[in-house]
Amino acid sequence: MRHPADSMAWKSFDELHESFALEPRNVRLGLASDGFQPFGDSRKSYSIWPVVLIPYNLPPWMCMKQSNFILSMLISGPESPGDAIDIYLQPLIKELKELWEVGVETFDASTRQNFQLHAALLWTINDFPAYGNLSGWSTKGKLACPCCNKNTFSIRLTNGSKQCYMGHRRYLPSKHKWRNDKYSFDGTKERGYAPKLFSGDEILEQVQDLEGVILTKAANKRVKISHSNRGDNWNKKSIFFELSYWKTLLLRHNLDLMHIEKNIFDNIHGTLMNIKGKTKDTMKSRLDLQAMNIRPELHPLRKGDKFVLPVASYMLSPNEKHTFCLFLKQLRVPDGFSSNISHCINLKEHKISGLKSHDCHIMLQRLLPLALRGLLPKEVYEPLIELCLFFTVVGSKTLKADDLDQIEAQIPITLCKLERIFPPSFFDIMLHLPIHLANEAKIGGPSQYRSMYSIERYLYTLKGFICNRACPEGSIAEGHIANECMTFCSRYLHGIETKFNRHERNYDGRDNTSVEGLSIFSQLGKALGAGTIYDLDANKLEQAQLYI
Repeated sequence: MRHPADSMAWKSFDELHESFALEPRNVRLGLASDGFQPFGDSRKSYSIWPVVLIPYNLPPWMCMKQSNFILSMLISGPESPGDAIDIYLQPLIKELKELWEVGVETFDASTRQNFQLHAALLWTINDFPAYGNLSGWSTKGKLACPCCNKNTFSIRLTNGSKQCYMGHRRYLPSKHKWRNDKYSFDGTKERGYAPKLFSGDEILEQVQDLEGVILTKAANKRVKISHSNRGDNWNKKSIFFELSYWKTLLLRHNLDLMHIEKNIFDNIHGTLMNIKGKTKDTMKSRLDLQAMNIRPELHPLRKGDKFVLPVASYMLSPNEKHTFCLFLKQLRVPDGFSSNISHCINLKEHKISGLKSHDCHIMLQRLLPLALRGLLPKEVYEPLIELCLFFTVVGSKTLKADDLDQIEAQIPITLCKLERIFPPSFFDIMLHLPIHLANEAKIGGPSQYRSMYSIERYLYTLKGFICNRACPEGSIAEGHIANECMTFCSRYLHGIETKFNRHERNYDGRDNTSVEGLSIFSQLGKALGAGTIYDLDANKLEQAQLYI
């Protein structure tokens, strides 16, 4: 799978709606929304929510470009809309219903004829908190997983006062030996099975009684819904169910790979390095181990008036921390591979700070397995590497069904291995969500079309439009319209530099000439500072090739 058109979701939609699929010019859309703080001063509370439509009827190299995004609306601040986002989405849903049922007359430049264009919404793209706002399922509490629904398994930690999600033995084969090993896990034997995914009709039955609930953030008008009495985490019936085809979709809302990777890397990094405030291995975590009567070698030891925490196998010693940081400090990567991670390393204090989401993505998938070699015991190192390989496969630009089947079978084993090592507080909801990522990849296709990377970059572009702090939404609207006009006009401007014909960032200033031999040597170099161009003769060129 290289494009959403290769996915099960796309093909299933074509089978269910044949008349729509017969016209290849009909448009498939993705909807993305997230809030951002428009000012440089992060202390000022303000949240703007753009709603962006992404057309998927484009080849992979054009599909996620900002020039093809459709900014359908801006939900103004100063507060986020929360579950009341449905109120603001009403005009958009009305237009989507019209595009599905009636269509709009459109001119086809290739045939020079008009035709009736229809459009359908395939799914939404959002981070995990926004997932709750758009879907109506609260992503907090003991039933935080929207995929497991009301069958989510979690434990309330006595001392940590948080929910932990450790029930991954349910996904193992029924006769697996770990199901009876209660002392290595949470102190209980596992008799349950993996929860099934609910269909659109089943979800509609669950939320039928929530239709017409007043959606507002005003405390005196908001209807309080008791999740404990209902037995689920629904707050509302999503407005997307007004679309007649919404319940037939295999994948309605996407789990965002970008934020999941970042949160998991922060958990691993904070715990291995024992960073105060970020580590999951605290006194409360050890007391929870004691309360669950598991892993006695990690229980706190009383020495006089104080408690001492035994050193865990997953903690790096000061020398190992120095080796880990030194590896990253001396790291050199290809241009454009990541930011300069060495700038984020403090060798003196053994700290890593300032990593962006993409840096965490690179660290988790590529660098962490190399940096930790020889620093941790095999029983700790092995599941961490398996987790890194899982994200490498599921985040690939090209997906293979066999690979997805393999990692889907492996990820429960990997998470169970981690459960045998790390404390229960380590397993927040983000450590549970990978159990569903492989299945979503099989349904929706490659993650780059369903993650927040492109959207977050677009939000940064919108933030740059703000010139008047008193009217941030107006500034964004004017800047967006001006940018759209320039983008449209630049498609028809020839002979001048535009965003569609300008040279790449590393353009060397002269035409590329063919060079015999390996294709890598046909890429021209550029001097740093004042330099002169020198062409190698055949003998020196051969020497350079042999040396490389």
